[in-house]
Amino acid sequence: MGSPSHAHPPFPTAILRATGAMIVGVVLIVAFVRVTGIGAATMPPAAAVEQRELRFADRDDGGIDVYDARDGRLVRHIEPGTQGFLRGTMRGLARERKRQDVGADLPFRLTAHADGRMTLEDPGTGRSVDLGSFGPTNAAAFAQLMTRDRP
Repeated sequence: MGSPSHAHPPFPTAILRATGAMIVGVVLIVAFVRVTGIGAATMPPAAAVEQRELRFADRDDGGIDVYDARDGRLVRHIEPGTQGFLRGTMRGLARERKRQDVGADLPFRLTAHADGRMTLEDPGTGRSVDLGSFGPTNAAAFAQLMTRDRP
């Protein structure tokens, strides 16, 4: 047989080189902004309107007792097998404490912000969880711990 009757012309190498240079340039600019913070748009954190320091204690029956760290009063008893988001969040924070060799005595800080966000911070490890990013139902599991009433 022979060669095909209609051969495609080669793609212009100048376009390929320009596209490659543009991609490398974008990656370098993004890396520069992430490393230095120059040019990055950031929102100042909203003011804290309420804070509560809490200690979480596992029970033998699989439940969790939550205590106010200031006065030692029981805030809430979490029944075994309930509040999966709260359990998972606290399990992750406890794992990080163990990894960094931080004791369990240091309380966690639950903060309600003026913009409606709620965060849980671990002063021992520096980790902070924006609870609202997991949806309002999951954030509500922690919002109930903000109330000052006993269960």
